[in-house]
Amino acid sequence: MPLHLAHCHVNFPRNRGRAPEVLDAVDEATVRYGLDVTLDSYPYTASATYLAAPLPSWIQEGGAAATVARLRDDEVRARVLHEIEVEGTDGNHGVPLDWSTLFVTGVGDPALSWAVGSSVADLADRRGGKPGELYLDLLVVDGLRSGCLMDVGNEENVRTIMRHSSHTAGSDGILVGARPHPRGWGTFPRYLGHYARDLGVFTLEECVRHLTSRAARRLGLADRGVVHVGAVADLVVFDPDTVAAGATYQEPRRAPVGIEHVLVGGEFTVRDGRRTDRLPGRSVRRGVSR
Repeated sequence: MPLHLAHCHVNFPRNRGRAPEVLDAVDEATVRYGLDVTLDSYPYTASATYLAAPLPSWIQEGGAAATVARLRDDEVRARVLHEIEVEGTDGNHGVPLDWSTLFVTGVGDPALSWAVGSSVADLADRRGGKPGELYLDLLVVDGLRSGCLMDVGNEENVRTIMRHSSHTAGSDGILVGARPHPRGWGTFPRYLGHYARDLGVFTLEECVRHLTSRAARRLGLADRGVVHVGAVADLVVFDPDTVAAGATYQEPRRAPVGIEHVLVGGEFTVRDGRRTDRLPGRSVRRGVSR
């Protein structure tokens, strides 16, 4: 059975510098045992999820309403906070949570907009009280709808993983809330500009392969990710000297720069640096990508 490790990030301070261990395991599986193993990553140290993600799984049984009801009980709250802050929950990979790394990106209730853009630790400092209690109060009042960033990555690991021969780029994210993760807008130009051109993590040509043909091959899409007669005309024309991600954590929806044209199935969706009104993209499946 082929295996693809999505979001292959080796996070948290305790794992700094340990990406080679993961890659050695991948190499052993592919070289020694002949298994089909690949991986992907996004070029940022912060991850994106829902604010409720660090909760232990036992409290989330039965859905959001049941979870919120349990979080109103003082004894349950105390147990949850002990697991989150001291033991480490299965929702946070068994690692105790550092409140300074957990940032609110969006809320369902507009009355809670004061929380967006700040870490739970900073919010607690400004409003008084303990960060854990503020965190649980936010979850209850917003009905578990809040989103968050978790800045727990290691830049050294990010660069090490993206160099691997089985690596492809990923950009998946939760694109809702006032400040979602910038990877939804900046992933691919950030690879091309910051990591290939500015840092020289890999050559431009190798970077392009990570973003195109290698990903298409992993998905079994033989007529995509390459430029030749008969292939689907999914094309990006960019300036290698200027291409860069415009999106930031503060302004995550900013468009990239240095991208002149984008064609999807032969139709311009970006022309001369400006978006058109065309929306030709659609889902594709292996063997029926046209």
